[in-house]
Amino acid sequence: MPLSEHEQRMLDQIEQALYNEDPKFANTVRQTNPAVHYKRSIVQASIGFVVGISLLMGGAILQQVIVGVIGFIVMLACLLWGLNAWRRVAGGGEAAAQPQANDAEPKQRRRQQRPGMMNRFEERWRRRQEGDER
Repeated sequence: MPLSEHEQRMLDQIEQALYNEDPKFANTVRQTNPAVHYKRSIVQASIGFVVGISLLMGGAILQQVIVGVIGFIVMLACLLWGLNAWRRVAGGGEAAAQPQANDAEPKQRRRQQRPGMMNRFEERWRRRQEGDER
């Protein structure tokens, strides 16, 4: 429901007063978009991934196994961190992680409509035992 003109003017006045009173806080509140945070996380994870590759390659060149293992762990952690942030930016978020109860119902209906391979084998076996081969 859109705001009326009067409510919009009042909101603008409150926002302007807040900005005049504490511009740093107002700027922080304006920029608290979760997508910005997750995009920043993706950039940080990408940088960490490159650092991990560098450590891995440095460990291989210097023949230091522990440095290579640490590089691999850093790469893996940054990859998971970046993919998690990417999923949240793309809109997967919490809704994708938690399947809804309604999703199970169509799967059950499909199973009832189309029997599985084992059910078909059992049905064929039963028909053979009864002497009704096709």
